[in-house]
Amino acid sequence: MNEKKYFALAHDLFQEACESQMHGDLDVAIELYQRSIETFPTAEAHTYLGWTYSFQGKLDEAIEECKKAIRIDPDFGNPYNDIGSYLIQKSEYQAAIPWLLKAANAKRYDCHHYAHFNLGRAYLALELLNCAREQFEQALKLERGYEVARHALRNVKKQIN
Repeated sequence: MNEKKYFALAHDLFQEACESQMHGDLDVAIELYQRSIETFPTAEAHTYLGWTYSFQGKLDEAIEECKKAIRIDPDFGNPYNDIGSYLIQKSEYQAAIPWLLKAANAKRYDCHHYAHFNLGRAYLALELLNCAREQFEQALKLERGYEVARHALRNVKKQIN
């Protein structure tokens, strides 16, 4: 099989995995993501496999999958943000910041507002209220309708005043 056929097969497996994940069948999704990666590894498949692991509480495995994604495509922003988010879940706020900064500046990332929001969460947990405020504001500047960021900004402003 040539490379295009492997990629197409991997893409089909990836799509099936996404559907299984959306329907809550995480074990099937994991198997399909793994098969996709074995067929033709992509940054997306590793990132989504990590995301699925995170739903199972397997944050260390999720982080490892995101690191594999970054090795494949260092310009892809999702795995940087996801690592930062997983570190926040582990209460490792300081460790999350460099990953989130990389996500915020990633070349190939459609959701920079998530990175700024997560930076705000990390700064808030570290009691760096002005830094948190700035990040929530940046998230809203990028995505005006991001209500979670709007709510977080209101709360941090109350704490500052």
